[in-house]
Amino acid sequence: MTTQKESFLPCDLIIYGGLGDLSRRKLIISLYRLENGHFLESDTRIIAVDRLEESNASFIKIAYKSLQEFLGAPIDEQIWTKFSARLSYQQMDLTRPEEYKVFNEITDSSKRVMVNYFAVAPFLFQHICQGLNHSGVLNNASRMVMEKPIGHGLSSSKEINNVVASVFNDDQVYRIDHYLQST
Repeated sequence: MTTQKESFLPCDLIIYGGLGDLSRRKLIISLYRLENGHFLESDTRIIAVDRLEESNASFIKIAYKSLQEFLGAPIDEQIWTKFSARLSYQQMDLTRPEEYKVFNEITDSSKRVMVNYFAVAPFLFQHICQGLNHSGVLNNASRMVMEKPIGHGLSSSKEINNVVASVFNDDQVYRIDHYLQST
């Protein structure tokens, strides 16, 4: 169980699918609001990961445009300046395990908790888990969030959860599934 003190540790929040609809419409907005409410630890960083070629500067422009489009309120430029300083972008092919070695260079588990946010299609979950495991970057403090439908039914959901369990302990995993319905 996470204590309140642990919940305010600095993080390297890695958003897989950082250019996707979920990230642009929901995650960037929510994280900006957390910044506005002073709920992000001062050394927390947000690293968007996607397959498209973008620079840090172009990703920051995309994030700003997302706020303009989906925030539903004026952007506080002081908050934006502080928030945008947290943002960076990493191009990756999520299906190539060797590419995850980059996290050994751009994250620092001695200073920040690595939080892996899976905002991608479920077929990529296995690739991400295997890549993270292959890189050796994970430790007991690492966390992961699974967003989206976790499979398309019971069988695929079990398969995905088994893959996740091969890399993460259950207390390291937070599952958000808006789509599966009980019958």
